[in-house]
Amino acid sequence: MEIPFHKVSFSNQEIVAVNEVISSGWWTSGPKSIEFEKKFKSVVGSKFSLSVSSCTAALHLALKAIGVSKGDEVIIPTNTFVATIEAVSYLEATPILCDINKTDHNIDTSKIEKLITDKTKVIIPVHFGGFPCDMDSISNIAKKYNLKVVEDAAHALPTYYKNKLVGSLSDITCFSFYATKTLSTGEGGMITTDNSDYYNSMKHNRIHGISGDAWDRYSDKGKWFYNVVDQGYKYNMSDISAALGLVQLDKLFKHNSLRLDIASRYMDKFDRYGIEYVKQDSSNQS
Repeated sequence: MEIPFHKVSFSNQEIVAVNEVISSGWWTSGPKSIEFEKKFKSVVGSKFSLSVSSCTAALHLALKAIGVSKGDEVIIPTNTFVATIEAVSYLEATPILCDINKTDHNIDTSKIEKLITDKTKVIIPVHFGGFPCDMDSISNIAKKYNLKVVEDAAHALPTYYKNKLVGSLSDITCFSFYATKTLSTGEGGMITTDNSDYYNSMKHNRIHGISGDAWDRYSDKGKWFYNVVDQGYKYNMSDISAALGLVQLDKLFKHNSLRLDIASRYMDKFDRYGIEYVKQDSSNQS
């Protein structure tokens, strides 16, 4: 029996949406990307959202917007993907590893304060497997030491923390739309924030640090002139990917429900045959 690593869930809706973008002639960041951003922020409840090429790009842009630089320290959990560490290293800052809980595999908030120094600038909680970190404790620690919080929410869409969706809880939240995620654009990500300064910084740096993307410059209402305001990157999402995202966003809660059903079947079998596994508190999780 062959069990695939992952099987993408899609229908003719995604095919039609992509074909419409291809036929429109505008393939890069444009109206679909903007529509996707607006719809996404309305779902998670943030003031701003920004579509990007990956969650790694999102983390990089977020840390730069906050002002992380050489010599700074960023606290991250030991249980995470390499991208979380890489994003810190891109800015020549130092990742400081914090141990995790046995109960939910998320960052152990009781051990964060012991790692804080005068060089610490940001805490990056990573929500593992759809289960939220203890955001109240993390927020209180951040306020106590004047730190910023950037959530790595690659596993947290849609995830609830105390009846509120992850995406509007902290300074900045970074999502992944990789092929295995509940919402997939193949490759891609989204950043959400309520801070206009962070949003504007990330928006400029998403496209080479210039003051306007292609749609800003070449649409009917656009202006060709722009300034280079910072040393930026090529992290924008295409309208082809955004078209996929819009369709997938409409299916988000259905897809998540199906995954929860599959997980419950595994847990039922584990219980039936006496197989030990970590039982997580799902009271705050969707």
